[in-house]
Amino acid sequence: MTAYETAHVPAFAQITRAEDVTVAVRRDLLDCWAAVINAGGAVVPLDCPFPPVSPAALEPALDALLRGLAPRRGRLLLATAGGGLAGWVVLRREPHPLEAHCGTVNHLQTHVRFRGKGVGAALMRRVAEVARDEMGLERLRLSARAGLGLEDFYGRVGWTETGRWPGALRVAPGDDRDEILMSLAL
Repeated sequence: MTAYETAHVPAFAQITRAEDVTVAVRRDLLDCWAAVINAGGAVVPLDCPFPPVSPAALEPALDALLRGLAPRRGRLLLATAGGGLAGWVVLRREPHPLEAHCGTVNHLQTHVRFRGKGVGAALMRRVAEVARDEMGLERLRLSARAGLGLEDFYGRVGWTETGRWPGALRVAPGDDRDEILMSLAL
């Protein structure tokens, strides 16, 4: 384990169908997402107001995300620790036949209560295992917002920067950030 991880490995669960999300899990996902956004996290969904946000404001985005779940094409991975949701991430198979051997990782979130405890790194290792061993994927991709050190985090868990879209993300007037494109061969 690196200096960025701890010996306390979270427990993992997977959800592959929207109907398997319980009321409690839904509440925990929304609470985690709101806490991450309000703490300056980079996972702000389309049509979401800028921070501060309430969990209720994220319900349409969560519903859209959950509609994309299916065993062969989309999974929601949950990490729990200390009796609560510590973080989550989404894995999707690319739908086009030319890209069906690839997947996209997005919405990686570590609840603010669990930051710095290795939850994000553990989720990234687990998502790679699920992609390779359960979904038969050969390569993963993701994009991240520059200016937060995310490329360093992903690099530490094996990802490689493959390019950037300069100024693609407008965080605020006069604050344009690169979108960092990253890849992981499985």
